[in-house]
Amino acid sequence: MRNASVVTEFILLGIPHTEDLETMLFALFLSFYVFTLVGNLLILLAIVSSVQLHTPMYFFLCKLSVCDIFFPSVSSPKMLFYLSGHSRAISYAGCVCQLFFYHFLGCTECFLYTVMAYDRFVAICHPLRYTVIMSHRVCALLAMGASFFGCIQATFLSTLTFQLPYCGPNEVDYFFCDIPVMLKLACADTSALEMVGFISVGLMPLSCFLLILTSYSLIVYSILQIRSAEGQRRAFSTCSAHLTAILLFYMPVVLIYLRPTPSPWLDATVQVLNNLVTPMLNPLIYSLRNKEVKLSLRKVLHQLGFLPEPW
Repeated sequence: MRNASVVTEFILLGIPHTEDLETMLFALFLSFYVFTLVGNLLILLAIVSSVQLHTPMYFFLCKLSVCDIFFPSVSSPKMLFYLSGHSRAISYAGCVCQLFFYHFLGCTECFLYTVMAYDRFVAICHPLRYTVIMSHRVCALLAMGASFFGCIQATFLSTLTFQLPYCGPNEVDYFFCDIPVMLKLACADTSALEMVGFISVGLMPLSCFLLILTSYSLIVYSILQIRSAEGQRRAFSTCSAHLTAILLFYMPVVLIYLRPTPSPWLDATVQVLNNLVTPMLNPLIYSLRNKEVKLSLRKVLHQLGFLPEPW
């Protein structure tokens, strides 16, 4: 990637229309960030420490928790830094890194949700062949594939954005470097690149969403064939957490990148929810209705001294 610009740093202006709210936002976002890190670390510890949870579904949940630790870490530390009264400047290289890792981790999660939907499809529609289809080798390949294609997508989007010349204004009207706000600062016609980026950012999540929709359509059909009401309830309960997480993930993507007329304040608000709130909620979503995870979490908390004895 060649830097043909004279701009060496950018100034992050933050969330629009939040002047004089820095202290309140700092406290709020710091609490979100800490809860996100702690919650996902506890999920990791719970799964790693319990032999009963060493299954494909929890293997992918582990990878999701790792993504949910790093995803908010792309933008939150810098945002908390300037909200605490420090410099809002970010170097050109730092801006490139923010954009790359944001889309790398976001795309990886998108592919990962698709893989997790496939895992649930195999578990419910082909239970007798589940261990053969979802072998350790297949799980590892699917997990690595999610990261690989996420990296390809992020590299393409970063190259698309930063091959443009940035030779004049350097104030980013946002709280981190993302494609729509960076293209506004470029000293060149960006209409063609905006269309290519729009198609690229829209096509990948749409393709994944259609695959997820196909998997869950087949899952629902299979569940309705189960004669036992208890069996239907357990199958729906297993899938409900994943469906909730998918909705929380895809709604911000649609609102931010696929609307024809962007709104800076709405985009920033939704982006904060996507960056901080969704990763914070995922541990709750996947543990509240899962007895195995809750039991393992209680054991971990007991070992750490937070609970006097296992419940």
